[in-house]
Amino acid sequence: MEIVEENAGSYLSAGEMPLPALYCTMAMLFFLSGCFWVFLLKQSRHPVFKIHYLMAALVFIKSISLAFHGINYHFIEIKGVHLATWAVLFYVAHLLKGALLFITLILIGTGWTFIKHVLAPRDKRLFMAIIPLQVLANMAEIILEESEEGAREYRAWQDVFILVDLLCCGFILFPVVWSIRHLEEASRTDGKAAVNLKKLKLFRHFYVMIVCYIYFTRIIVYLLRLTVPFQYGWLHEMFREMATYVFFVLTGYKFRPAAHNPYFTLPSDDEEDEDEV
Repeated sequence: MEIVEENAGSYLSAGEMPLPALYCTMAMLFFLSGCFWVFLLKQSRHPVFKIHYLMAALVFIKSISLAFHGINYHFIEIKGVHLATWAVLFYVAHLLKGALLFITLILIGTGWTFIKHVLAPRDKRLFMAIIPLQVLANMAEIILEESEEGAREYRAWQDVFILVDLLCCGFILFPVVWSIRHLEEASRTDGKAAVNLKKLKLFRHFYVMIVCYIYFTRIIVYLLRLTVPFQYGWLHEMFREMATYVFFVLTGYKFRPAAHNPYFTLPSDDEEDEDEV
């Protein structure tokens, strides 16, 4: 017996048919945004740090990952099976994107290159914990993609993915909390309360952004996938990618190179004396 499941010239289900166009469109949007970010860095007359170029690399890796994902779905649409080459390229880009995203968030949260130039031992221990967990979460997600929902291991890997993903999301909130506490102490002791309070406010905004991003992409999107009719199953992916894009744009806007960005290094006493003169 041979059974062929096909929808009006497409092997994708009704809820997945818009996905190739969606992923390719978002890939182009991320790529253009990355080019614009690099242009701003090259034209900037203000200090540009290594973290700014790391943010650009993250945007381009995200764009490549979405492009490979869209191409993979395109071949599933026209052939009924995905080609191994594009699937492997997508999985490699997906692993790099996941690891680089959490590395960038932790580096921003700890204030690396902005308010300090060396990672503390506590920050290094956080990296040693979060990166293997994130790689494991991405591997679990890849195994889920390749498994049938009726398989016994599907449910086990799904539980592993949810648990590890929530642990990773919880870990990236710690450096922001540590930075907030550090700036609260500094604002009371070093006499530069005004600048430190501006930094503290920016850190709190970043903390709220991360919480909203995690809450929306992990909980709201999951509930949306469970509640919408089957033909609108692509909506949860659209909202996930749009939320990610908005989060990237807001993060870039808040931590862009600027003359009076309160996130930058505090001026030294010599610089203050020169300003007074």
